Amino acid sequence: MSLPALLVLTDRHQAARLGLVASVAEAVAGGARAVVLREKDLTRGRREELAYALQAVLAPVGGVLLIAGADVALARATGAAGVHLAGADPWPGRHPDLLVGRSCHHRAEVQASAHEGADYATVSPVLASRSKPGYGPVLGMAGLARLAGASDLALFALGGVSEASAGDCIAAGAAGVAVMGTVMSSPEPARTVTRLLVALSGSSVEAGAR
Repeated sequence: MSLPALLVLTDRHQAARLGLVASVAEAVAGGARAVVLREKDLTRGRREELAYALQAVLAPVGGVLLIAGADVALARATGAAGVHLAGADPWPGRHPDLLVGRSCHHRAEVQASAHEGADYATVSPVLASRSKPGYGPVLGMAGLARLAGASDLALFALGGVSEASAGDCIAAGAAGVAVMGTVMSSPEPARTVTRLLVALSGSSVEAGAR
């Protein structure tokens, strides 16, 4: 199973102007094909409803949905492609039919994720994040390059990534980029995504090819 070079992470609070599902629909119209449903503070039932709504947007274009957290049962129930684990989430075991990714912040976490058998990892913050101001330390492109060079795991650069820096992340060795506020807070998510994809120059990664 493959992942495109752009992952869009949801945040309903930043998407308040358009609404979460509408913002994702706009992002998909702009070319986004992979979405991570966060919203972990909601009830499981509400997350399930959102997952189905996002699947209705993604499925017609061959897009994939990932569920944040270790709830493999929720991913299976909603037809999601896999789960995206926080650093503290327990490893859910091997699931050959599902993608399993993890959020990482330094080399030891990346190496541990690769050892567990993760298909990919996000590494953050690469740059200062508007969504999580003060969260750090910032890796910078040099730090991203060191992480990418130390592991065969597919890494997605997260934190402060915009169209101005997306290409630099790929040049530093990232398999792709993950964005949240850049798209969720945009008044025009479709245009924002299109510009990001142009900056990424069509790069893609085979998730699981380590």
